[in-house]
Amino acid sequence: MAGKLAGNGPFTFYAGLGLERSYAAVAQQFGVSKRAVVKRAQQERWQERVAELDAKARRLTEQRLEESLQAMDERHLKAARAVQGKALEALRGVPLDSAMNAVRALDLAIKQERLIRGEPSERTAVNVEEVIKREYERWMVREDAESDGSEGEPERNHGTGRPPD
Repeated sequence: MAGKLAGNGPFTFYAGLGLERSYAAVAQQFGVSKRAVVKRAQQERWQERVAELDAKARRLTEQRLEESLQAMDERHLKAARAVQGKALEALRGVPLDSAMNAVRALDLAIKQERLIRGEPSERTAVNVEEVIKREYERWMVREDAESDGSEGEPERNHGTGRPPD
């Protein structure tokens, strides 16, 4: 039986199984007992080796994704700069009253460049603290309004699924 599990073939098969990875599948593929596969796997540290391979694959994938995003950002910055250049050329050559299209193009290109560089635009510059505070006030019941029977604040069921008493 040891001859059937010789070489790197069993480990390569095991590693290639991905989410379906099991010693039983290796045993079936190579026509040996699961016990023989377990023994071999322990001797050769299959689980540790597969974990290292998976970690390396994740790092490579993340690196490629980062490089791809950087390349995309560079392309978008080049396009934004080109639009800015054309808009500035147009502004130089037309009278002020008919230059609105060039101004719009320039404004759009500048906003795109800032967004690509990670700087906030008017719409993305949201104060997280303000949002949290607003949501807290919207969803939380004030204790003083509950205790004094105030009609200004509607009664809530506090997530029980039952109507208020």
